[in-house]
Amino acid sequence: MTSGAEDGAGGEATELTPRDAANWAKHVTTLRLGEVPEEAINLNVTGKRLVGPIQGFGKLWQKTYRVELTGVETTPAEAIATWKQAFGSFWPDSGRFYGPLTSIAPGDVALLNISVGGGVKLSTGILVLYADEESFTFMTPQGHIFASWITFSAAVAEEGGVTVAQVQVLLRANDPLYELAMPLAIHRREDRFWQQTLTNLARHLGVADPAVSTVAVCVDRRRQWSNAGNVWHNAGIRSTLYALGTPLRAGRRLLAGGERAGRTG
Repeated sequence: MTSGAEDGAGGEATELTPRDAANWAKHVTTLRLGEVPEEAINLNVTGKRLVGPIQGFGKLWQKTYRVELTGVETTPAEAIATWKQAFGSFWPDSGRFYGPLTSIAPGDVALLNISVGGGVKLSTGILVLYADEESFTFMTPQGHIFASWITFSAAVAEEGGVTVAQVQVLLRANDPLYELAMPLAIHRREDRFWQQTLTNLARHLGVADPAVSTVAVCVDRRRQWSNAGNVWHNAGIRSTLYALGTPLRAGRRLLAGGERAGRTG
């Protein structure tokens, strides 16, 4: 798409569309999910707005997880192609990624189910904000644990020339309840999650003994109290209430089934 405006020198139309425009998701107001598997818990995605670190509540963190693909002949583009193609398969057993079957493309919306203990699965999602041959970035919705951008990338290391796969997360806890849990459990769980993901990816690509490095930096120690109201969308609370209501829903289905059988008998 080009602009109809003319420049002052030659009177020619000026190209305003960035060259990488196709790599970015189109403008999104609220998220919409397509069909999801029957076993998936579909909560806290449809109708939610996207939130990045600017809209979050807690301290601002940048976390970087890296693994060198030592002994493997693969380019950054090849590593990212593999990662995109089977993204969910590299997650730890505690998480399920219900995304596109083919690859990861700008504008895709995926459903996430993450076990958080006590039989509760946190149901949330992501939007693919950006994707090219050597990186892709997710953005989170209202209610997610974090208001964040998560960038997955691969590059050739300056020293040694080995390809390095990386996950870099810029995040704030989305609301005061999540922020309280950050030092108690969430930081450790988040670190283990991405460390295991990179380990699984590296092993799939042929690395015998992957070593994942982790660097966490607190970029801003301030909490954004103007965003404390984000707790209304807390996906953890909503997922817990959904889990507690499972017996009631099952009872209603049995009762409805019995009534239908009585009418047809």
